[in-house]
Amino acid sequence: MSPSFPIAALLAWLLAATYYFYQYALRSAPSVMMPQLADAFGVNALGVASIVGMFYYGYSPFSLVAGAAMDRFGAKRIIPIGAAMVGAGALLFSTGGVVVASTGRFLQGAGGVFALVGAIYIATKYFPASYAASLIGATQMFGMAGGSAGQFFAGPLITGGLAWQRFWAYAGIAGLVISVTLLLLLPKEERQPTTGSGGAGVLDSLKTVFLNPQSILCGLISGLLFIPTTIFDMTWGVRFLQEGRGREYEDAVRIAATVPFGWMIGCPLLGFISDRIGRRKPVIFGGSLVLLAVLAWALFGVHGFFRGAAVGIVMGIASGAAMLPYTVIKEVNPPELGGSATGVVNFINFTFSALLGPVFGRLLVAVSAGSDSMGLEHYQAAFKPMLFGIAVAVIFTCLLKETGPASRIGTEGAPIRGQGGRR
Repeated sequence: MSPSFPIAALLAWLLAATYYFYQYALRSAPSVMMPQLADAFGVNALGVASIVGMFYYGYSPFSLVAGAAMDRFGAKRIIPIGAAMVGAGALLFSTGGVVVASTGRFLQGAGGVFALVGAIYIATKYFPASYAASLIGATQMFGMAGGSAGQFFAGPLITGGLAWQRFWAYAGIAGLVISVTLLLLLPKEERQPTTGSGGAGVLDSLKTVFLNPQSILCGLISGLLFIPTTIFDMTWGVRFLQEGRGREYEDAVRIAATVPFGWMIGCPLLGFISDRIGRRKPVIFGGSLVLLAVLAWALFGVHGFFRGAAVGIVMGIASGAAMLPYTVIKEVNPPELGGSATGVVNFINFTFSALLGPVFGRLLVAVSAGSDSMGLEHYQAAFKPMLFGIAVAVIFTCLLKETGPASRIGTEGAPIRGQGGRR
């Protein structure tokens, strides 16, 4: 794929972003069928959360594989493999067996990460660096549109009588179709020159990114800001709204879906603002503070004045700041390691979700003394630590290096191109 053909680059990015929409829909869909899954697997809510959380055990480590592979082999050779893995994982999940379903959920995560890494790889490799944050935000917009669809559309289908097994079987077939489409339509690209060979070259790339302290900060900030979405909303959001806020199921599904809908607005909006002002840190800082306030209101706000949809949308918009570290990490590392940099921040980010998902589930069970019916006070006690996590992200943001275009002014007053884009 040549930089002289921007239409080809745009097509490639749109294809990868559409794949990201699909895998995100599957990521969030279990939240609207928790009772059905509990009955089918013969486990309690914590058991279902553990099975569903296997997604992040695949997503997190394969972030490193996807990023390094993208740098070495390019998008066309790698992205379709990921889509096939997601499709196969959905088919396995539809079987209803705990072990097979867990394996399928792991595959969904392992393959799903190729969508985000691939879309960001294309966006930052073939478009000007001055649009980096906007394009990465737009990529996440596609993902969160899928997250919203996974809740908003799957819920009515399940309540309308569609068996959950059939839902996942159809989703698996769709994944295989997407894989073939990507293989046929993604443009070819010249193989990139690499240092080292085989696994040694991949490890060298990852080592370079990991040894940069700014890379670690990016991952920690993103992870701490993302947890309220991945764990609180997409796993427990519907139950919280039903049991903690007294909402009916259909209303709870609708409100929970407003958080990813807010992301659809917030990710491109905050990315655009960051590119517009030429700064990354103020936008991350501001989004984090708003997220802290709105999550506190969701948990502790006065019940009579609780407006779930508005709270969800604002929470989603503010938490879009979690995607800006994906831009920063590419700007603080060598440009040829763009895929590896995205993989590293994704790895750290979703390691939080993989490790802390079961922790919050067990904490919720502990504070409710194992009761099947939980109240608002139980959710408040279990999820209050998320507020401290966001506060830590604010502190880490103060330590982050400013990499926006406004901070990279040459000696003659001309902006310097960011490392993440073409030169």
